[in-house]
Amino acid sequence: MFDTFFIKNLKRPLHSSALVIDKCGVKANWITVLGFVVGMMAVPALYFEQTGLALLLIIMNRLMDGLDGAVARVQGPTDLGGYLDITLDFIFYSAIVFGFALMNPLENALAASFVIFSFMGTGSSFLAFAIMAEKRSIERLDYGRKSLYFLGGLAEGSETIAFLVLICMLPEYFVWLAYGFGAICWVTTATRIYAGYRTLR
Repeated sequence: MFDTFFIKNLKRPLHSSALVIDKCGVKANWITVLGFVVGMMAVPALYFEQTGLALLLIIMNRLMDGLDGAVARVQGPTDLGGYLDITLDFIFYSAIVFGFALMNPLENALAASFVIFSFMGTGSSFLAFAIMAEKRSIERLDYGRKSLYFLGGLAEGSETIAFLVLICMLPEYFVWLAYGFGAICWVTTATRIYAGYRTLR
């Protein structure tokens, strides 16, 4: 929901940083993989209930996720880079939630399972329609005077990051936050399926 706002406002500083990184000879895919490794280190941190450290690692991962795309635009985007970016992001998001299940299996496991289940809805509806949209050269969905971008929804990247930050800052409320965010994900999934049906039928 807020992705467009953040993309617009972070574009210039990310581009400036990307120019410096490119001059150092660092490849975009290197940043993607390093960011993933750093982010995955949050899982053992969560297992040992080090939520502050996990939060730091999550923030580092997200910063590198922004940088890899900016560097790729400077160096020239590749199919491999896009593939790695999407795949590793989905694994990372689910891994953080899984880390909370490891932290407290008795209280957190069911709620964590619900969030990962909801990620399957948002992820599949996002990627399946993106394939069809690419095939038909669709950039956005038009309904009269309103437009719904096919990648949109209540639960996008910005909202997912906010959720991960919140559960690290308020781990005692993980169950309630997880069920709430999972419900938002299912609303997003439903609207995407409806939009896809309206467009592709």
